[in-house]
Amino acid sequence: MLSKILSASVIGIEAFQVEVEVDISSRGLPHFSMVGLPDAAVKESRDRVRASLKNIGFNFPLKQITVNLAPADLKKEGSAFDLPIAVGIIASEGLIEQASVDGYLFTGELSLDGRMKPVRGALSMALMVRNAGLRGIILPAENAPEAAVVSGVRVFGMKSLPEVVDFLTGSASPVPYMIDIAETMKVHSAYEDDFSEVKGQEHAKRALEVAAAGGHNVLLVGPPGSGKTMLSKRLATILPNMTFDEALETTRIHSIAGLLRDDQPLLATRPFRSPHHSISDVALIGGGQIPKPGEVSLAHHGVLFLDEIPEFKRNALEVLRQPLENGEVTVSRAVASITYPASFMLVAAMNPCPCGYFSDPRHQCTCTPGQIYRYRRKISGPLLDRIDIHIEVPAVPYKELSADYTGEKSEDIRLRVVATRDVQLGRFQGEKIYCNGQMKTRHIKKYCRLKEDALSLLEAAMQKLGLSARAYARILKLSRTIADLEGSEAIGSHHISEAIQYRTLDRAQG
Repeated sequence: MLSKILSASVIGIEAFQVEVEVDISSRGLPHFSMVGLPDAAVKESRDRVRASLKNIGFNFPLKQITVNLAPADLKKEGSAFDLPIAVGIIASEGLIEQASVDGYLFTGELSLDGRMKPVRGALSMALMVRNAGLRGIILPAENAPEAAVVSGVRVFGMKSLPEVVDFLTGSASPVPYMIDIAETMKVHSAYEDDFSEVKGQEHAKRALEVAAAGGHNVLLVGPPGSGKTMLSKRLATILPNMTFDEALETTRIHSIAGLLRDDQPLLATRPFRSPHHSISDVALIGGGQIPKPGEVSLAHHGVLFLDEIPEFKRNALEVLRQPLENGEVTVSRAVASITYPASFMLVAAMNPCPCGYFSDPRHQCTCTPGQIYRYRRKISGPLLDRIDIHIEVPAVPYKELSADYTGEKSEDIRLRVVATRDVQLGRFQGEKIYCNGQMKTRHIKKYCRLKEDALSLLEAAMQKLGLSARAYARILKLSRTIADLEGSEAIGSHHISEAIQYRTLDRAQG
């Protein structure tokens, strides 16, 4: 007898429908075969399903069993096909009516005693169920909160295979799992860190506020222990709150990577990713034999922090250029070419020299000018070209560290950032860009009009400091953001003056 069960396979961040066809024939010797490009984990489903069915009291048929995963030209991976294969065998034996399984999508890994274990990509599968207009999705109970985030989908979280059978035979009538989206977003939108905890570094705080307001990438330069990492971790707390669509897209990526916590069905805070400098280019950008999202995609709608950026491998840094430019990354392999979203703010940190104490009044630098030059040259021009703000982060004096002082809260800074972003959204409506950091040359010419005094100051700075054409464009973009923060339509000399202060490395090279 033939049965057909719907399941899904995730490629990239999208789920594709897979029809699990199970045919059981009494002709020939007992045999269990599986076709349809299954990988090793899918092939091992035969043993898990056989043991699971036996241990729940089902007489496993000693017949010729053929399982086809259609479409047959799509590579299948993972353990999520355990449940649909088991249900298909039970249905083929006539214990479940085909009509009872029609329209439901089944996914889940089975343990040998019939319990169901969570799988990756449940959110993407739930979205596919909604788009396909199916009756609902049946999956492990641990995945139910994640899938229930998708409105309009009936989600049935089950703990074991017998529960699924009871539901399909009508012996039990479980209630679809429901979740309050607004409450979930509210509960999970709180950040653990706050800018009020940072003592001193007012200049760096202001630079990060400008970066957040305009979507500018940042490079922090300072000696060890000056607070570069502490400041970077708090950048996400002053960015605009995640919208539901942003949270949904970010959660899909983390779900596929298996990084969602059981108590957090939806990522409502902006991610902060800080990979070690020994990371490979594949781990950073994504890929592998079966492509998986990398750190740049896990930082989508959040912050990617690269500490000690000169210590990263050159080829690992160079692969950042595509996502920084396009907001996505394409991974091409023999099996598939997959595009992952990767729209993030880059925050990099480095010491001013190999020993870390160049220009530090409290420590003597032991580096030669040649060593300092080679150290800074490890960051390529094209990558540096995509970083608008270079800011010095000096060591904090003892008096500021010991003072009983509480800085401005992240919530207050965020209000100014959101108001500035709203101005930019109105300005760039229909332009396919959303903040000043994304402006191209034509946008700079159109929206960065300078007053006479600002033009004179910029011209003098270009000549005296020897600034490059690259620095010129960056200064204009930064001054546009600073003016927006002030609520000014025109760009004045004080906006240009502050923007010049944020191009430290250009001044050093000039």
